[in-house]
Amino acid sequence: MTAYLIRRTLQSIATLFIVSLATFGLLHLMPNGVVRGMLGQRATPQQIAYVTHKLGLDKHIWDQYWIWIKNLLHGDLGTSYIRNQSVDNLVKETLGQSAYLVGLALLLTIVLAVPIGVLQATRRNTVTDYTITTLSFIGYAVPVFFIGVILRDIFQVKLHWIPTANQIDSFSSAFGQPEQMVLPVGTLVIGLVAGYSRYMRSAMLDELTQDYVRTAIAKGATKRRVLYRHVLRNALIPMATLVGLSLPGLVGGALLVEQIFNIQGIGLLTINAAQQNDFVVVLGTTMLTALVTVLGSLVADISYAALDPRVRLT
Repeated sequence: MTAYLIRRTLQSIATLFIVSLATFGLLHLMPNGVVRGMLGQRATPQQIAYVTHKLGLDKHIWDQYWIWIKNLLHGDLGTSYIRNQSVDNLVKETLGQSAYLVGLALLLTIVLAVPIGVLQATRRNTVTDYTITTLSFIGYAVPVFFIGVILRDIFQVKLHWIPTANQIDSFSSAFGQPEQMVLPVGTLVIGLVAGYSRYMRSAMLDELTQDYVRTAIAKGATKRRVLYRHVLRNALIPMATLVGLSLPGLVGGALLVEQIFNIQGIGLLTINAAQQNDFVVVLGTTMLTALVTVLGSLVADISYAALDPRVRLT
């Protein structure tokens, strides 16, 4: 188990290094340079020289990268020249809203998808299975931003069931206004439940064909006991990996949802920074997102190994 954990941890560190290298390098390939992109085409040579020196962009690119990594390891994400504010403070102001949105969506997805998948597996090839499968394919295929726009137009604009949201700009406002988070969370949950339930259905059907199921029933165990005491428990093991692997897509979906529903989270912060060519903020939020994604995948791998000892041998 120890060797498995060490190997997975080293792989995670290598992944973060590659992400940092790629992100840093790509941003420095901006047309006309980083500073010109930040200041615009009308910037004077004096302004460009001043900002270039202030941000340390007059050093060799590998020196810039080393300084940035060293500051990153000390928890310093840099300072936004455009906003005149540290990226650390910007992240603290927006992290709570995003964590609330993503965490609640993931929790509701698991709570809904598992029983739906079990229902489909136990009623395979029935009207119920076909109906849920059709709805799942629709929910999985429709882009998340389109679902968000449709939900907003129906429930806020036309039916007025949910009041038009004021800007959610803090964790307390997100937590204290649950009615304003119904549509954003629902937008993410629809697509996720569609994918998770299909995965759960497949896992259940695979387990139902195993020899131990037939053996348990032959020995007199009831189908209900076999289903919920053995089959369901084994089918839930791969779900741990699915949760970790779905984090990048979930975070990416939250980025669009925050813009649609006016939530001042990490996603909206990143979009605004990209539009303003604020590369310091983009670097910071990208690395934070990568860190969360890699940690989620690492936790999923560890959970999988703890639940299924056979994984440790691979």
